[in-house]
Amino acid sequence: RVFTVSQAPSPGRRAEREAALATLEKQLICPICLEIFNKPVVILPCEHNLCRKCANELYQPSLFHARTTMLVNSGRFRCPSCRQEVVLDRHGVYGLQRNLLVENIIDIYKEEINSTRPLPPPSPPPPAHTTCSDHEGEKVNIYCLTCQVPTCSLCKVFGAHQSCEVAPLSAIYQQQKVLQFHDLLPAYETDCLLLLCA
Repeated sequence: RVFTVSQAPSPGRRAEREAALATLEKQLICPICLEIFNKPVVILPCEHNLCRKCANELYQPSLFHARTTMLVNSGRFRCPSCRQEVVLDRHGVYGLQRNLLVENIIDIYKEEINSTRPLPPPSPPPPAHTTCSDHEGEKVNIYCLTCQVPTCSLCKVFGAHQSCEVAPLSAIYQQQKVLQFHDLLPAYETDCLLLLCA
């Protein structure tokens, strides 16, 4: 459905559309990095998807484990969604099929999001990425809702936060900004009323 300038969607339709896009976005989140899948998306034999980079990061620790214990694991790791064992051929992660359908859906989703959102005000430069103290060089990109601490994706998959509920750190940051704004709003409204009534 195309809306012209004179035919803007009603607030009810806009809310329905935003809810539908939010539901779709949840399906497009990588279980490792908790961000929208990055190209190329690979499909595991169990039918779950991962960013190729994330699949490679899952596979690399198993290679390290195989070298240090002298066991040949012939390219195996567990799917982070269902824990099914994934056995890779000699091509490793690059032998996994790309999921072009999911990649196309992501492209359409991003076009929809960009076409419906007004341009945000310029934001301050992002802070330097904090890295995980347990996983060298791994950026802290998720927030453990259970423990209420920022952490990295590898801590969720392999570390202390395996059984915890987590969310993308950026989403928690935005949520906190909104909550702080709502906390300030009553005081602002009171100040405005006092100025108008004076």
